[in-house]
Amino acid sequence: MKNYKAYLIDLDGTMYKGNEAIDGAAQFISYLNEHQIPHLYVTNNSTKEPEEVAAKLNQMGVVAQAEEVVTSALATAEFIAEASPGATVYMLGGSGLANALTAQDLVLKDDEFVDYVVIGLDEAVTYEKLSTATLGVRNGAKFISTNQDVSIPKERGFLPGNGAITSVVTVSTGVQPIFIGKPEPIIMNKALDILNLDPSDVAMVGDLYDTDIMSGINVDIDTIHVQTGVTTKEEIDKKSVPPTYSFKDLIKVIKELEK
Repeated sequence: MKNYKAYLIDLDGTMYKGNEAIDGAAQFISYLNEHQIPHLYVTNNSTKEPEEVAAKLNQMGVVAQAEEVVTSALATAEFIAEASPGATVYMLGGSGLANALTAQDLVLKDDEFVDYVVIGLDEAVTYEKLSTATLGVRNGAKFISTNQDVSIPKERGFLPGNGAITSVVTVSTGVQPIFIGKPEPIIMNKALDILNLDPSDVAMVGDLYDTDIMSGINVDIDTIHVQTGVTTKEEIDKKSVPPTYSFKDLIKVIKELEK
């Protein structure tokens, strides 16, 4: 296996499952830190701020810094601010998304007369919120969604994800949003810009083929699939475009790097 100069790393299913660290996660990051290899955590989760994500990792024994976390909320806010500085936004979502938007000097409004409608995972979603978002899109607001994940793993099982919430507005208006998170190139290009390395020297590490592995394929970087989350080795073997590598877990990745 090639020794890369930097890594983009998924979280859920790769570093942890729920509130439990996955075997090898802490060791893999320790290996990268010891060898001064840059790495960023790329997550579709728009509800948490980077500081919260880093705190969760540290609680699990994974040494992480907030500046190493790239969320779909950060990528969404930057995308809008670059296109329309100071734009008005109606959003569904948590504090992670709200703070990311305001940090970019975007103006949050609680009505349908806005420049952008942005949908992130909102666990307190209501019919009224969806109605305002729908009216905003019908009024001509640009429609953005942080990611298209239709389900998310929780302790109770797989619950509706942001893609499912977004689909309500899509079906009602007939308008497809711009998706920011994995597997779309927007969030990946933001992460690659931060690393500022030749893409051939960067690999994406993740468990889920449709988001993590495809996100790497979509920006033409190598991919490392780990069999610790959703997509199994048997499923990977059937893919027409397979990942560059597939390993049992991150312990096996370390062993390959040490050869």
